[in-house]
Amino acid sequence: MLAKQPQGSRPTLEDVARRAGVSRSTVSRVVNGVPGVRTEPAARTRKAVAELGYVPNQAARRLVNRRNDAVAVVVTEPQNRLFVDPFFDHHLRGIRQELVSHGAQLLLLYIEEPDDYPLVANFLGGGHVDGALMFSLRTDDPLPEIVERMGLPAIYGGRHLSGSGYHDHGYAYVDADNRGGAREAVRHLVSLGRKRVATITGPLDQAASVDRLDGYRDILLDSTPSLIAEGDFTLHGGAAAMSVLLNRCPDLDAVFVASDLMAAGALRVLRDREIKVPEDVAVIGFDDLRSIAETTDPPLTTVHQDIEGMGRLMVRLLFSRDSGQPLPGDSGNHPLTSVITPTHLVVRGSA
Repeated sequence: MLAKQPQGSRPTLEDVARRAGVSRSTVSRVVNGVPGVRTEPAARTRKAVAELGYVPNQAARRLVNRRNDAVAVVVTEPQNRLFVDPFFDHHLRGIRQELVSHGAQLLLLYIEEPDDYPLVANFLGGGHVDGALMFSLRTDDPLPEIVERMGLPAIYGGRHLSGSGYHDHGYAYVDADNRGGAREAVRHLVSLGRKRVATITGPLDQAASVDRLDGYRDILLDSTPSLIAEGDFTLHGGAAAMSVLLNRCPDLDAVFVASDLMAAGALRVLRDREIKVPEDVAVIGFDDLRSIAETTDPPLTTVHQDIEGMGRLMVRLLFSRDSGQPLPGDSGNHPLTSVITPTHLVVRGSA
C-alpha cells in the first residue's frame, strides 16, 4: 500500500529518497538525467517518483542543468513586417511547435536599427536563453560575431551572404534550394514559349535573393539588366518593381518573382494596367504560401518550400548541436552540417 502525502503538500527530494532507499543526491542525479547512477537504484528512484507524483522544482533544476528552456529568435526586420508577411508566421509556427516538443519557450527579438544590436547582445549575453535562431541577416551583419563571442549555440535561418569581413563562425544554417527552385520556375516559363522573361528580386544584401537571381540567370544567360528589378519582399515592393519593369520593357511576357507577397503586388499592377495573366504576361512566385497563392486572380503558380518544416528543423539542429547528439536518422559518424531542403514547382493559373 502506498504511503499518502499530507493533503496539499508537495513531495520533495527527501520523500523520494526515503521511498527509494537511496540518497538525496542520487534522486537529484536521476531526475536531472545525470549519468553514472547504477541501474537498480535508478529504477527504484524512478518508481518512487512515479508513485509519489514528484515534480522537480524547475528553478532548482535550471541551476543543476544550467538551462533556461528558452530559445531566442532574432529577426533583422521591421517588427511590422512580421505581422503582414505570412512567410514569418509559417516559420515561427514551425519553430514554436518543435520548441514545445522540447519543453522550451520562444523569445522573439527584433533588430530594426543599429542601436538595437547592443540591446539584443546584452540580453543574449545575460544567460536568459539556451541558444539563438537568427533570420534575415544582411551582408557583414555583426550579429554572428556577437553571438560567437558569447559561445551561444546558434543556427541561421537561411544561408548568410558572404561579405568583406565574413567567416561562417562555425554555425550551421537551414535553407531551401533557392537557386534550384528559381531555375525550375524560369525553365517552366521558357517551356511555355515566353521570350521576354523578367524577374523581381528580393533585397540583394540577402543570400536567398541572390541565389534566386542566380537561378534565373542560370537559365537566361543572355538576360539584360533592364529585365531585372529589385524588390523588398513586400506587397508594395513587388508592385513598385512590376511598374518599373513594365515602363522599361512593355513587351515583356513573363516574370519570375522572388516571393509570393511580391508576386501578389505584381499581379495587382498588371490587373490595373489591364494586362491579362497568363495570356499576356505569365507570373510565377516563390514560397507557395497558400493564403496568397490560392487567393490571387488567377491563382499563383509558385515554387514550394517547406517553411514550417524548416523552422522545425532549425530547432532540432540547435538542440542536437547543443547536446552533442545526432539528428534523428543521422548516423552520428560525422559532424552536423547545414541543411538545404528541396523545392518544387506548383502549377496554378498564372503560368
